[in-house]
Amino acid sequence: MDDDATRRIFRPGPSASLSGGLGLDAYGVSECGPVRKGNEDAFTVDLDIGLFVVADGMGGHAAGEIASRLAVESIQTYIARSEGDQDLTWPFGLDGSLSIEANRLRTALHLANQRVFRAAASDQAYHGMGTTVVAALFTASGFVVAHAGDSRVYQQLNGQLTPLTVDDSLLAALGSAVDPSSESYAHHPLRNVVTNVLGGGERLEVHVMERPRTPGSRLLLCSDGVHGVLDDARIGGILASPSALRDQAQRLVADAIAAGGRDNATALVVADPEVA
Repeated sequence: MDDDATRRIFRPGPSASLSGGLGLDAYGVSECGPVRKGNEDAFTVDLDIGLFVVADGMGGHAAGEIASRLAVESIQTYIARSEGDQDLTWPFGLDGSLSIEANRLRTALHLANQRVFRAAASDQAYHGMGTTVVAALFTASGFVVAHAGDSRVYQQLNGQLTPLTVDDSLLAALGSAVDPSSESYAHHPLRNVVTNVLGGGERLEVHVMERPRTPGSRLLLCSDGVHGVLDDARIGGILASPSALRDQAQRLVADAIAAGGRDNATALVVADPEVA
């Protein structure tokens, strides 16, 4: 693998296995699926700065592909540039309830939203494009998760799968009593109506949470091409298996497609074997 491997944006349809900084390992897979002509998902792994991102684009023509790529590039560029920058500006302000690292990731998503929104406004072919995003940023002692849309982050620890994000969907906004981990939720007609995406407007609602690192845990960042087909029990069983990261990521995507998934499918698994 070349020297730029840890800073490459992997899309569409490849897989990537990496290990390095902060004691983390990661493996990601993205597949077009049996129906779509192109892959509108994008993901990146940057172990140098502890950043992991999955985006699921939407829009006519090639617009969804453009939206997800712009979002991932923008987030990665800002996080890399802002690391240790004493002269950093905060165009969206600082949230005093969050750490500096969480504010960095929050700002990165806001900047990505602006970039996607302006690109959509500047070219009629891209009108209406947007993208979901989930991102995780690790430090030596903890990690931050930020998201907008219905892509998800799960944490697997001691055999228990915990969702760390809540979908920005009409179903969730209406306060549905349907369990998001259930098969009924996966097939509900309102599940795919997303209420908050990058590029949907000049302002974005960014959800941010922080947690300490836990040795032995794994994170899964995935598009709805995976979690919209596989229920939480199936996902948790794969992540709890003794298989290597490569096998887990590949199986999540392959099982989603084999189970009838018609969308692009992306799974990025991050292992935290020990605190650096």
